[in-house]
Amino acid sequence: MNVSPSGSRRPSADDLLVLLAVGRSGRFVTAAEELGINHTTISRRITALEQALGGRVLARVTGGWELTDLGREALEAAETVESAVKSLATDANGTRALEGVVRLSATDGFSAYIAAPAAAQVRRAHPKIAVEIVATTRRASQQRSGLDIEVVVGEPQVHRATAIRLADYCLGLYGSRDYLREHRTPTDVDDLAGHSLVYFIDSMLQVDVLDVASSFVPTMRESVTSTNVFVHVEATRASAGLGLLPCFMADRHDDLVRVLGDEISVRLAYWLVTRTETLRRPEVAAVVDAIRVRMHEQRKALLGLRS
Repeated sequence: MNVSPSGSRRPSADDLLVLLAVGRSGRFVTAAEELGINHTTISRRITALEQALGGRVLARVTGGWELTDLGREALEAAETVESAVKSLATDANGTRALEGVVRLSATDGFSAYIAAPAAAQVRRAHPKIAVEIVATTRRASQQRSGLDIEVVVGEPQVHRATAIRLADYCLGLYGSRDYLREHRTPTDVDDLAGHSLVYFIDSMLQVDVLDVASSFVPTMRESVTSTNVFVHVEATRASAGLGLLPCFMADRHDDLVRVLGDEISVRLAYWLVTRTETLRRPEVAAVVDAIRVRMHEQRKALLGLRS
């Protein structure tokens, strides 16, 4: 903490950068790892900053910390400090070099076919950016502790966060060529009563909009079920039954045939959720931009439209 000649307290730039790390991750431990200091030092720096500002900058919430109104004001100042420091770092061409770790969670299929290629594109342009991808299918969390970006299915209900609709995608019903030869291709929805369904484990499904199978295939009995959509694809390819699959994943396999395409087509949407302050980080913005570009390139595949 610095003291001006007039005796007023002035926050330390280092303390502001600590707040920046905590504000973005929501966790002291994650901020400590990022800054290379220990948890105790983080706590001490935050206390010093609060003393200098005369109020609380963080509020305890389930699973981490959230910025107070004063904390958000201080964070804007911290971003200015960070930007000034980073402006001194340039690459061989004299342009600003982006660096840092961006942590992302998304569904299995999105992680593999959208996020991973987008991350690779960012890495080619900015080698000092690292992208961590956690593959999971769940609803958006209210406290994004330890995460910079979440990609979820269906419009999220979140507070103090930015939700961006990325793009729609389609689920279709598929069977392997071997399965359809053995069990006959269904010609209408009523024919599905004699087939087994490959899909999510109903009791473990956390995303309401994915609970769609029973609405149009109530007579189908469960076959192989899993929390992982790659298991759905491979079980369907292995003739475990008819799989309700993302078209952009199933259409990659020549041994899978879409059935009842006109009758069974489920349109869902991917949404991106992030803290407003996190989105202002240049490295996070670079990843978000790359994801948007990748989704635009894959628009037809996402909707199950053949080129």
